[in-house]
Amino acid sequence: MKPATLALHAGQPAPALGQPVSPSLIAATSFYSLPDAVGFSATDLTDAAPPIYTRWGNPTLSLLEHRLAALEGGEAAVVFASGMAALAALFLHKLQAGGHLVLSNVCYAGLAELVHNLLARYGVSATAVDTSDPQQVAHALRPETRLVHVETPGNPILRLADIRAIAAVVHAHGTELSVDSTMATPIATKPLDLGADYVVHSLTKYACGHGDALGGAVIGAAATTSALRRESLIHLGGAMSPFAAWLILRGLETLPARMALHQTNAAKVTAFLEGHKRVRHVYWPGAASHPQHELAKRQMHNFSGMVAFSAEDGPALARQLAERLRVFSYAVSLGKTQSLIFYIPTDDILRTSFHLQGRAEADYRAWTGDGTFRISVGLEDSEDLIADLAQALA
Repeated sequence: MKPATLALHAGQPAPALGQPVSPSLIAATSFYSLPDAVGFSATDLTDAAPPIYTRWGNPTLSLLEHRLAALEGGEAAVVFASGMAALAALFLHKLQAGGHLVLSNVCYAGLAELVHNLLARYGVSATAVDTSDPQQVAHALRPETRLVHVETPGNPILRLADIRAIAAVVHAHGTELSVDSTMATPIATKPLDLGADYVVHSLTKYACGHGDALGGAVIGAAATTSALRRESLIHLGGAMSPFAAWLILRGLETLPARMALHQTNAAKVTAFLEGHKRVRHVYWPGAASHPQHELAKRQMHNFSGMVAFSAEDGPALARQLAERLRVFSYAVSLGKTQSLIFYIPTDDILRTSFHLQGRAEADYRAWTGDGTFRISVGLEDSEDLIADLAQALA
């Protein structure tokens, strides 16, 4: 089946006559009365076990997991209460004291802080590199490297990583690759098809699409996701609620159609910004001006709705936009039906999250200047979006 069909039907058999056509919010309960289903400990949990406790599994969550695995072309998926819960679960599952991680030096700030602050306290070392250059990944690998993690497009500056090239380097070294594909979505990129071992999503963003549910997922091989469920999901406790899963399932139904409109609107917003005198640089993977546009054309079937730009007077302009915008909301997060914009000062994110120095810092500043305006282009009429930006930038 094609993605538009999978987004509506994967994991759900055709309804019997007289039964609901749409997924119901089934099993919104915490536990089941099944005395012989499984032992008291989750150690004995098998993939074939029926639902017994929602932290271990639930029919609504299972439907979401099946649908995500189908969309990504993976064998299985595990869902979590948030994207950060999914990332933390994967990292704690793969890494231990003495282990080494290689990751993108530009990625979701919360992940960077988890790695540099929390994991370091538990004896896990990490090397952050510019993963737009596969050779930097190769040079960072060590005998004790247990995982390489890339984010593409990278948050917030939309720098890309060549998944196929990095996977070849990582596998030749005998380790594994995980890819955060939240901004791309499975409509744009299927990292598992390009050689990744795991693909991670913050389902809060495009997958849900409506900004009303938190969730995360790890998709990969059945054996590894089963182990991830038994160890990290059950024992760390970051379980998704059935209601959140139901909301995200509803969002997935329109994901292919939404991503098409996100891309169309982002192209028009990018063209407007590129011609505005107050704008310094604009980055959208679908634009010929993006430094990695050729990679984007090879790796992405949809260029997503994320646009980044920089301006000479960033902090003052951020305040001006927050006060003047009427269609856009000045707010964090991304992937919502409504358009959002937010300013990320370079000094702040380098100090709190990325800790870049030397050439890496210079490369980041060359890309983004004093700060990045991150735009999540929504589903409004593109003429209204451009008119709103024009009056707010004036």
